[in-house]
Amino acid sequence: MTSNTNTLNMAKVKLWTIAAIVIGISFLFMNFRGWMPNDGDEKVAYEISERWNLPEGLREVSGISWMDENHIAAIQDEDGIIFIYDLESKKVIEEIVFGSAGDYEGLSVKGTNAYVLESDGTITVIENFQDPNRKITSYETSFDEKNNMESLELDVANNQLLVIPKDHDIDSDNFKGVYAFSLKNHKIVSNPVMRLDMSNEVLKQFREKKMYRNFRPSDIAIHPKTKEIYMLEGVNPKLLVVDKNGIVKIGYRLDKKIFPQPEGITFSPSGELYISSEGKKDGLGTITKLKLKP
Repeated sequence: MTSNTNTLNMAKVKLWTIAAIVIGISFLFMNFRGWMPNDGDEKVAYEISERWNLPEGLREVSGISWMDENHIAAIQDEDGIIFIYDLESKKVIEEIVFGSAGDYEGLSVKGTNAYVLESDGTITVIENFQDPNRKITSYETSFDEKNNMESLELDVANNQLLVIPKDHDIDSDNFKGVYAFSLKNHKIVSNPVMRLDMSNEVLKQFREKKMYRNFRPSDIAIHPKTKEIYMLEGVNPKLLVVDKNGIVKIGYRLDKKIFPQPEGITFSPSGELYISSEGKKDGLGTITKLKLKP
């Protein structure tokens, strides 16, 4: 009887040991999952190359744009100020006031001109933005607060800005269009450049109760080499890569511990990827340089 009892106890110990190992592995997997590809995305991974903590004035950083090797322009969503951040010295070296208090969400800089998007769809063009005699012109668009506009990118090749609604599209909640704002006539082109289908196969892993919430873009950027469009979401941090024809190639989550609320994305001319994130509670805003690898 004693022998059988000992055997039974040993079996129980083995089962509990195996269970503990399985639970431990599951715990590690869940904690590091933010660094790993999503289901069906096993060919994609990313790693952090460099990271910068931004000053308190940029805790709510809402948009960034590449300037040159050492400088990134940034805005935050309450004040009409463009901040020039020096990546080498790790500090803001210039603040350029262009407007009063507002809800500024998107930024794009090219040469001497800067472009800013507000959540109600207003686009401001700032010519010679670093010159004291800069020219500032704002344009209303067909968007408003219902659309909740946050994404802005300069499409140099076509002399236009690209925008995409965060929440509701103009016509339907089944898709979100990437719309062009012509820099020639300063109007939104009615037909979108491309449509992001909210029922897209890649978005199934991000499905929400309301379809328009499957993906809520906080910023977009054109890859300088491939011309793919990278779409960022800040609410539930994730990144989509969309080809020139509007086909979603890949979608994966970003670690919320590293990116509490990612709202800005930009590329260097060589294709290096930078993402900015707001700080939560007492945390600072950040800029993170990422490497995507196959």
